[in-house]
Amino acid sequence: MNESIVNKIRKLGGNTDAVLTDKNFAENWRSIIFGHHLYDRDWDVYVIDQYYEENSTVYHNDQESFYKELLKHYFSNHELAYGQYFFKDWFFTPFKKDTDDYDELDGLIEEHEVKKMVEGSEMDFICIFYFYGYPDHFFVCTTDPDQTNPTVYSTDHEVYFQEIENEGKLENFLDRFMTKEEFLETVKEYLEGKIKK
Repeated sequence: MNESIVNKIRKLGGNTDAVLTDKNFAENWRSIIFGHHLYDRDWDVYVIDQYYEENSTVYHNDQESFYKELLKHYFSNHELAYGQYFFKDWFFTPFKKDTDDYDELDGLIEEHEVKKMVEGSEMDFICIFYFYGYPDHFFVCTTDPDQTNPTVYSTDHEVYFQEIENEGKLENFLDRFMTKEEFLETVKEYLEGKIKK
């Protein structure tokens, strides 16, 4: 995992203390810790109106406390649907014999079909993010030839691995997410515009 990726993960709030240059991508990814979810730059201020209505008194009396609590609320480890991406680190090995996932895609898609779309010597994967929208799974092939900056692919549970999209290199993929500071600016801008109306 290259230094630029490590730095981006840190800026997004991830703990990368256990990332080492002699580990492969999957080992390094599984050593990263996030205590909260991530929001992409196209995030549509989900449930902010409701949060504001429930806390409008605090907003008008103490905006610093309002925004501090808002960040705590959104950047926590909850399952509520706020348009967030969930950090994941689980393996999916549908073509490897003697694994729990073997034959899960049997009859849906063959390994040679996946190899036409995905780079790697073996079609073993690590899911790196889950999302409530479409597509909902983002993954990396564990044998991607570029272990420092692998390609991210996406698929959806409705068409699992029958439809796969190339999302680009991980380093660029991470740019879609906002830091806490960027998230806060987005919310402030939205609420200021809403309240002035």
